[in-house]
Amino acid sequence: MIARRSLIASAVALIAAAGLGYGAAQLPQGRPGAPASEKEGAEHDVHDPADFVPLKLADAAAAGVSVVTPGRGGGGDILLPGRVALAANALAALGAPVSGAVERVHVSAGAAVTVGSPIATLRSADAASGRASLDAAAAAARAAQAAASRDRRLFEAGVVARQDWEVSQAVAEKAQADHRAAQAQVRAMGGPGANGVTVLRSPIAGVVTRIEAQVGGFLTQGTLVAEIADQSRAEYVFDAPAAAADAIRLGQVIHVQTPDGQEAPARISAVAPGASGGNTATVRAAPSGKTAPVGSVVSARVMTGASDGGAIIAPSEAVQTVAGRPVVFVVEADGFRARPVTPGRVAAGSTEILRGLTGTERIAGKGAFLLKAELGKGEAGHED
Repeated sequence: MIARRSLIASAVALIAAAGLGYGAAQLPQGRPGAPASEKEGAEHDVHDPADFVPLKLADAAAAGVSVVTPGRGGGGDILLPGRVALAANALAALGAPVSGAVERVHVSAGAAVTVGSPIATLRSADAASGRASLDAAAAAARAAQAAASRDRRLFEAGVVARQDWEVSQAVAEKAQADHRAAQAQVRAMGGPGANGVTVLRSPIAGVVTRIEAQVGGFLTQGTLVAEIADQSRAEYVFDAPAAAADAIRLGQVIHVQTPDGQEAPARISAVAPGASGGNTATVRAAPSGKTAPVGSVVSARVMTGASDGGAIIAPSEAVQTVAGRPVVFVVEADGFRARPVTPGRVAAGSTEILRGLTGTERIAGKGAFLLKAELGKGEAGHED
């Protein structure tokens, strides 16, 4: 704590030495008797040096001041147990597109791969047959198109009847359709060569978590060859009481407690009510930054029961009292400005902000009391 205060004191001292200093300790109040909207405008627009802490974000982070975005919520709160899981489309199961013998396995479990990385090589008689059919269809399409072109020239010269040219043109179009079908079949087989060799490639980037192929083994079409997981695409999955599912809102910001005791922000992305007769619902949340490893056990408190749209919610430690008024420290270009707010109910370590924020600001969360202490130093210096 002493180190953190010393770091902030050093940053403020450097700026004060440049002549910026602090002013009076009074927060802007607005014109007495003015309408509420005018008072809010005065609070937001008047830049009083007494409510400003000139501190760069990098210095603030080093001192232990976190920056968060207010969420939406309000009302009561419930504790949700959960875990870190792979997000949708973050897990790929690679199957054998064609039956064949395994000639080579290119990776082992735990290997990192990119999109298109080779996983295994198969040699397949079916693939060789499919490639031969493609080559034959391509040759037939070329011959039919040549015949149609020749009959057109003869028709235009008056040598053959129009009917003969139309028949040859129809034959050419059918041959082209057969060629396209053969191409699609070969692509579905993994694009084998004329010798029937097919290289199976990873459809996503990630880590190979499972390998089911062995050199010399034989795989039938559809057999699992490997599983690849993109562990950078994770999400939180929580179990909630089924009765509370309707009170949890999509887009709500929650703060997840990770196994190491840290707090990680996330936004609720899906709420699935429990199946008929079930007592739990599934709540999914998208992390705003890095997550704990997949499979880690986590928890989060969710505020419920808010009015339509939900109140603006800030971490309770973001709300500080300066000059007898509750404020939060809003991020500005060169530091943090104390903005007066009207707090509401407090639950789950969060406080409703009934007035003073729009919900789009970035504010100081954990460590906001350090900014309050800096304002106190400025006030003391002014009084002297």
